Amino acid sequence: MRIVFCGTAHFAVPSLRALVPEHEVVAVVTQPDRSGSRGRPAPRPVGETAARLGLPMLRPERIRAPESVAEILSLAPDALVVAAYGQIIPALLLDASLHGGVNVHGSLLPRWRGAAPVAAAILAGDTRTGVSIMRMDAGLDTGPVYATSETEIGADQTAPSLTGRLADAGARLLLEVLSGLEDGSVAAVAQDDSQATYAPRLRREDGNLEWSSIGAVDLDRRVRALQPWPGVTAPLGGQPVRILEGAPAGSTDATGAPGEVLGLSGEAADVATMSGVYRLARVQPAGSRPMTAAAYLRGRRVQLAPR
Repeated sequence: MRIVFCGTAHFAVPSLRALVPEHEVVAVVTQPDRSGSRGRPAPRPVGETAARLGLPMLRPERIRAPESVAEILSLAPDALVVAAYGQIIPALLLDASLHGGVNVHGSLLPRWRGAAPVAAAILAGDTRTGVSIMRMDAGLDTGPVYATSETEIGADQTAPSLTGRLADAGARLLLEVLSGLEDGSVAAVAQDDSQATYAPRLRREDGNLEWSSIGAVDLDRRVRALQPWPGVTAPLGGQPVRILEGAPAGSTDATGAPGEVLGLSGEAADVATMSGVYRLARVQPAGSRPMTAAAYLRGRRVQLAPR
């Protein structure tokens, strides 16, 4: 099958790698380079992978631009495979090829349609999620679904680790669906719109927290879900720090005002929240390296007793 592949982020890389030995990838469409830290280009995982594989690449600023649409149509693909691309695909491209747009989406649709399904599942406390392969239409992840693959969300699962698992599962499922499309053995089933939930794009402000506005359980979910961006930042020892790792302290009769450091547990610090105690393991102050919470507090000369 002649494939034009549209993708940008890490989630899309396993799907691209899986396609190359089995299908003819006539072009990879990815987002243009953007400036990262210190003026260097930000990494574009799909672009870097395509370059290593020697695949032709297109980097349109706007895939909806007439010249971009015309260039892709000139390649006469049998299907447009899309995974974590980051732009809306115009209907003209979805309708032009034999099998249309085939999307790899990181949730069990119709749950968590939208840009950040992995983070949304962790934030909601879901115990299971998965990946869906769907035929794209003009809506936001509303197209009929060819197949799904389900997996458990572990109690300590972070967004990067879950994304990696879903990306690998999606790549395997994608090949099965494409094979079924070729021999006519697979059919897409309409989603139940009444069951839809939405996962909007993450914002920087989603990670700025006050201890008085969140409980320990929700804070744990937030820390795991908002990795690597935007991360969670909260005040500690008189200045804001990024919370890298921690967990609810479990059963404890300790009480204190939200944000109060109640004591140390090894190199972790127990901090009172709106509801419950959060055992803070690792932090990163602005402009500094990651460190244990206890090391940070010692540096701030906060005197605490072990718990």
